[in-house]
Amino acid sequence: MPSHADSHSLDAVAATADAGAPDFRRDPRGFLLSLYAVAVRRAQPLHTLKEHLPKPPKGRTVVIGAGKAGAAMAQAVEALWPSDAPLSGLVVTRYGHIPERPEGLAQRIEIVEAAHPVPDAAGMAAAGRILDLVKGLSADDLVLCLISGGGSALLSLPADGLTLADKQSINKALLESGANIAEMNCVRKHLSRIKGGRLAAACAPAQVVTLTISDVPGDDPAIIASGPTVPDATTCADALAILGRYRIEVPPAVLAQLERGELETPKPGDAVFAGHTVHLIATPQQSLDVAAAAARSAGLAVHVLSDEIEGESRDVGRVHAALARATAKHGEPFARPCVILSGGETTVTIRPQPAGTPRGRGGRAGEFCLGLAQALQAQADVWALAADTDGIDGVEDNAGAFVTPDTLARAEAAGRKVADALDRNDAYGYFDAIGDLLVTGPTNTNVNDFRALLVL
Repeated sequence: MPSHADSHSLDAVAATADAGAPDFRRDPRGFLLSLYAVAVRRAQPLHTLKEHLPKPPKGRTVVIGAGKAGAAMAQAVEALWPSDAPLSGLVVTRYGHIPERPEGLAQRIEIVEAAHPVPDAAGMAAAGRILDLVKGLSADDLVLCLISGGGSALLSLPADGLTLADKQSINKALLESGANIAEMNCVRKHLSRIKGGRLAAACAPAQVVTLTISDVPGDDPAIIASGPTVPDATTCADALAILGRYRIEVPPAVLAQLERGELETPKPGDAVFAGHTVHLIATPQQSLDVAAAAARSAGLAVHVLSDEIEGESRDVGRVHAALARATAKHGEPFARPCVILSGGETTVTIRPQPAGTPRGRGGRAGEFCLGLAQALQAQADVWALAADTDGIDGVEDNAGAFVTPDTLARAEAAGRKVADALDRNDAYGYFDAIGDLLVTGPTNTNVNDFRALLVL
């Protein structure tokens, strides 16, 4: 892992949450980090799962699931489930996202790792094993399904006629297209044998309780990880329209199946979902709310824009910059000092490059910070942090990045121009050069984008 000026382990982030917010005037960066820390802590499974656990059934309890928080959720179930009640199962999480097992906690749920955001053979094997685990259950049995963001890639079981290579190619094209998460997951559901409610159908007649951590705008369980255990209101026609809109190719045989409606998913009202329950155990708004409370306790006015912001990351950054500049210069629309918070899931459209041009690195949070820094124009008294609450911005090792009043000047001195970084989608290289990446490692949860702007 590279050495970054703002490298904070997960333990250090937790300690920051425990210590409380530092003085926002003396240490703006530390203050912003403390807000991120309390937001992440609010979404930790061990803190949120207990009140949603059902009672043990007459028969077996099988735990299945997928997502970046999957291992932490599984450990929480193991810690909270009665020691004398049967418990077994399989959960898949992203490589490197298994937290250290608490001392004395017996392992009853198997945890495996797979690739994200582009699926791999390990994820496909895990999905097949999960389907096998739920076969032959009775009405006396219980399936606990643990779902969190990232589950779409981790729980990959291609539809008939698709190979893993096909799914990888389609997934990569979707990620680079600028499609939003609802659009991407609509396509994923219809090209899968396990997503879009199909896993629930495989569990019948067992009772199914889905416990989910939301990483999507609107907290729709049908979108989170492509809703493997919930009804899907989208259609093959919707998936076809999205593929056409973003010019994404699929094999002709699969295209024909979509056109004939042969890859349709179970719909709302289907009897397969009778008696099933879904509980949101952590959401983006809840994390924003605790960050807002921490900022208010420090004596700041707080303005939460939304937990559902979507759009091109750089453009969202520019809009946030306009609000912060107006506040800093004119005291409108908000009075100073204040904190502006937002969440949601923005997108990054990869810009085509001339042959031989090195490809940029970075994710949504970093690209937001590039757009923000460019539009702030070195505005005095504005500090910002944007980071993914899972601790990983895209596929890099950073959670996000900081923006300060002298970001542009320090970057210029390091030979970096913000316009060039935007042209190459190279947020990582830009902020790494000036020591402004935030590196935490995996946080073992995921309520998506966290953005905080401090205007003094």
